[in-house]
Amino acid sequence: MTKVFVGGSRRISRLNAEIRNRLDRVVDAGFKIIVGDANGADKAVQIYLQSKCYDAVEVFCAGHACRNNVGNWPTRKVAADKLRGFDFYAEKDRVMADEASYGLMIWDGESIGTLMNVVRLLGKKKPAAVFVSKAKEFVDLHNPDEFRHFLNDHAPEIQPELESRATSELSLLKRRSQMSLL
Repeated sequence: MTKVFVGGSRRISRLNAEIRNRLDRVVDAGFKIIVGDANGADKAVQIYLQSKCYDAVEVFCAGHACRNNVGNWPTRKVAADKLRGFDFYAEKDRVMADEASYGLMIWDGESIGTLMNVVRLLGKKKPAAVFVSKAKEFVDLHNPDEFRHFLNDHAPEIQPELESRATSELSLLKRRSQMSLL
C-alpha cells in the first residue's frame, strides 16, 4: 500500500488551499497517511484529515505518549528514550521515512527538521513534494541534485547547518548498522 509521510514546520498552523488540494488528492487515492504528533503543521494536517473523516491515518510519536492525535487514529510509539533534543523527535521521523513511499512536506523556509525529512526520503530514493510557504508553491524533488538546486534557490543561508545535521545523521546510522552487525 502507498504510504505518504506528511510533515512540516511547527511554525505553520494553517493549511492554505494548495496544501488542502494536495492532501485531497492523497485522500481521493485512498493512500495511507503517516503523520507526526507535533504542534504546527502536523496538528493542522490532523485537523484537516479529521474534517474529511479520513481514517487511513497513523500518528507517529516519540517516546511513550503522543502530543496530538485529534482524530483518535492508531498510533505508533517509536522508542527514543535514550535520545535527547532534536534526536528524540527525529527518531520517529527516521521510521516514518523508512516506511513511506513518498513525502509531502510543508516548509516555513527555516525549519531544518522539515528539510532533514526530505534528506531522509531522498536518501532512500523516495520523492518528496515540498510546499514552500514563502513562495506559496510546491516543489517536487526526486534526487539529491534537485535538492541542492532547491536549497540554492530557497535556503542558501541554512545549508551549513543542514549539512552538519545530515552528516551527524549519517554518522548515527553508521554506528547503528555497525552495532547490529556485532
